[in-house]
Amino acid sequence: MCEEAHMATNLAIDPELLDRALAVSGERTKRAAVTRALEEFIARREQARILDLFGTVEMDEDYDYKAERSRG
Repeated sequence: MCEEAHMATNLAIDPELLDRALAVSGERTKRAAVTRALEEFIARREQARILDLFGTVEMDEDYDYKAERSRG
């Protein structure tokens, strides 16, 4: 884990969900399982935002990447 200061937080988490997260995560503690779940949640959301960008960039039909490689 990181060495930054952490904020103590009290959350009411569904005990069944927490037990399932602990079981499938392979983590040894509930805290580690919740941390991993949050990291994975964030990563998936960030990936989804990147996917939203596909098709939004105009490509130059005349661009020759091979010619760019030989420059230098």
